Amino acid sequence: MSQQPLIAPAERDAAFMDRALQLAFDARAHCPPNPAVGCVITDDRGNVLGQGRTQAAGQAHAEIMALRDAAAHGRDVRGATVYVTLEPCAHQGRTGPCCEALMAAGAGRVVAAIEDPNPRVAGQGLARLRGAGVAVNVGLRAPQAREMNLGFFSRMVRGTPWVRLKIACSLDGRTALPGGASRWITCEAARADGHAWRERAGAVLTGIGTVLADDPLLNVRLPQTVSRQPDLVVTDSRLQLPPAARLWTVPQRRILVYTACDDAARQQALTARGATVVCLPDPAGKVALAAMLQDLARREINELHVEAGARLNGALLRAGLVDELLIYQAPRLLGEGAGMAALGTFEQLAQAPEFQWHAVERIGEDLRLLARLPERERKLQI
Repeated sequence: MSQQPLIAPAERDAAFMDRALQLAFDARAHCPPNPAVGCVITDDRGNVLGQGRTQAAGQAHAEIMALRDAAAHGRDVRGATVYVTLEPCAHQGRTGPCCEALMAAGAGRVVAAIEDPNPRVAGQGLARLRGAGVAVNVGLRAPQAREMNLGFFSRMVRGTPWVRLKIACSLDGRTALPGGASRWITCEAARADGHAWRERAGAVLTGIGTVLADDPLLNVRLPQTVSRQPDLVVTDSRLQLPPAARLWTVPQRRILVYTACDDAARQQALTARGATVVCLPDPAGKVALAAMLQDLARREINELHVEAGARLNGALLRAGLVDELLIYQAPRLLGEGAGMAALGTFEQLAQAPEFQWHAVERIGEDLRLLARLPERERKLQI
């Protein structure tokens, strides 16, 4: 363990919380439905004793991994400072309460970026630490910590996933030529980046129109080893999903089919293929999309990554159910062709959904545009 130079306490706190946030970032792909959390334990001179990040669901949380790391190196954490990007849990879930583990280890101070929005925690972990004589500070890098887990905050606060609508398009907003050709509008780097966003999601949503037209896999196919495939969700009002579709060939993936059709034989055929079929009709005989999101939250989906056609995109946008647009825009013009979303006709500009730019970045030859409804983020603050 190397000796670190003495720096101002505030600067040290910020530096180690940033380190914990990077660990949380690295955990995002494999930890759903748990939030992505990072933890760094240091002594009073700023030497790192242990660090860790959230493991897969049912395995150790970040604090436990950091304690194990310290123990594996023979480092005593009594009186240490613990930097963690989310309040240590205080309940028995798939694993035991992390606040108890920190108290048992003799931690002297806990710096938490933000309180846990889970009603089963919601300040109780911090209160128990304070009650045991542990110094507690909360709020350092809170916006960044919330951003790291927008989906988890959305599920806990709103009861719905964070809905991200992904679109690959040309400069003139076309997603395909009139005949349907769309491979490939965007560059290889943009497609790989899109897979990284898929991988961090709890589920990928598409519509039956996309399945019938493109027969997609909609799985994660990154160069590195994929530790977890997100669930696949299909809206299929009339249960037309083909038993021979390629999407069935992806192993170790839960498939959820939402329908408005109560045909028992069709439902049984899909159930026999391993799908979970949920009948949620709206008055128009389509899938009740808002009710679907609530059901997905009950199934522990934090982030819902939408890759669909213009009709489903338009239905989600018209219903006000999209939180974020993830757009990959290629520097080419396609002219006539398929649009991003079937929104219908607006009589006035005030009727048009309005987003705000959140981030713009060049990915290979293309641009990645991230736009959000700003009030959605405000509603997730606790």
